[in-house]
Amino acid sequence: MEYVYAALLLHRAGKEVSEENVKKVLSAAGINPDEARVKALVAALSEVDIDEVLKSATAMPVAAPAAAPAAAPQPAEEEKKPEAKEEKKKEEEKKEEEALAGLSALFG
Repeated sequence: MEYVYAALLLHRAGKEVSEENVKKVLSAAGINPDEARVKALVAALSEVDIDEVLKSATAMPVAAPAAAPAAAPQPAEEEKKPEAKEEKKKEEEKKEEEALAGLSALFG
């Protein structure tokens, strides 16, 4: 992943995404670059218009992730509420049973 980040950083800075530049960025970040991975990345990106990919990538996820997290917490909260109510009912029933047991001891 750091190789892709290095390429994106170079692109953002307006620098050429070349093997030498990618190695420099990775080395500056404290990563020992793998020659084969750098060559594969540069070769793969040579035929790609990075600006177009970024535009299409940012257009799709904006709507999808925003809706997913908002919907996810609601069912979890709804599930917790009935459990809490059931626990309260059980505690109340237990208290009532204890009270009735104490009363029955009085009347034998």
